[in-house]
Amino acid sequence: MDIADIATREFVEVDANKRLGKVRSIFERENPKGIIVTEDGAYAGVITQKQLVQSHVEDDAKAGAMTSSAPKVGRTDDVREVARVLVEGGTKIAPVFQGEELWGIVTEDDILEAVLENLDALTIEQIYTDDVITVTEDTNVGQVVNLLRKHGISRLPVLDDTDSLTGMVTRHDIVDVVVRDMNKATRGDRSGEIERVLDLPVYDVMNSPVETAKLADSVEDAVSRMLENDFAGLVVTDEDDDGHVIGIVTKTDVLRALTYTEEDHMDVQITNIKLLDTISRETIRTDIGEVVDKYQAMQVKHAHVRFHEHKEKLRGTPLIQCQIRLRTNKGQAAGSGEGYGAETAFNVALDKLERNVLELKGVQADEEYRGQLLRKLGEL
Repeated sequence: MDIADIATREFVEVDANKRLGKVRSIFERENPKGIIVTEDGAYAGVITQKQLVQSHVEDDAKAGAMTSSAPKVGRTDDVREVARVLVEGGTKIAPVFQGEELWGIVTEDDILEAVLENLDALTIEQIYTDDVITVTEDTNVGQVVNLLRKHGISRLPVLDDTDSLTGMVTRHDIVDVVVRDMNKATRGDRSGEIERVLDLPVYDVMNSPVETAKLADSVEDAVSRMLENDFAGLVVTDEDDDGHVIGIVTKTDVLRALTYTEEDHMDVQITNIKLLDTISRETIRTDIGEVVDKYQAMQVKHAHVRFHEHKEKLRGTPLIQCQIRLRTNKGQAAGSGEGYGAETAFNVALDKLERNVLELKGVQADEEYRGQLLRKLGEL
């Protein structure tokens, strides 16, 4: 299926000279996946809601100050390839070009709607993320903003004092109460107003009740509910306890699943690939493969490498956090690390991953030995 079959020629467009305050109001009013920015009539980039949450740019600044590049795709590009570049680019929208001309856009929702009927064979258990970050009802909005920025995520399940699920707070929920006021004056009559907003408990801004999913649910059903209700994700709860959070499944998880291949080499997805400096995608795949090969009994279904850039720098090189997660037939293995530059961060994370893989191997060996011992005892 070509992208031209599902892309749309209707999209929100602003000039690079438009005030950022106007751009924010568009997100609040229309909630688009992203806004195309043009300069002198030519494509210049995109602005996403995620950028607004992470930004301290003044409302009077120009839209061009917030513009970032998004992966360009062609009208005849394959859906799987476009899903991959959306995941790796950490974006929900990509401009579609015909030659050198901007032809339209494609969003993650466009892709998911097009492949919906093919998702019935997948279950939530096969694609969900079990490493979920949660907050409590009394966590303040300022802390939520920091968590969203730090982890590059869009939503946080909210738990009560018994660790039961009571709500969900999303990036969109806090745009109105935080982003709009964050960059305004804090002196005079408005002194302390922003601080009061940031001190609000998340209970005051969260959504409740929360849409949930079970591990055995079909991905088709989950995506249908996401699209119907304009949710970006569902909380995954225990089969016997709707209040016990065990993970989260998002549209990005589904897009990532679409890129799984049957090729001989291991499938590797990289989030924020733009942060790669002295290391290549092929090197990352090869190095992870070498770690996996040390445990032949472990079949890796998918590897996800995520880079996150901190503000701290050393001689111009940013501090990078790298997280590696393997989904295997033996469970999940992960490693994370930080360093100045993507290559250093990846090597630290890879070292921890290797130790965790070997530990997983040792645990499996211990379990096999225990089973053999019990069988021997049973024969006595």
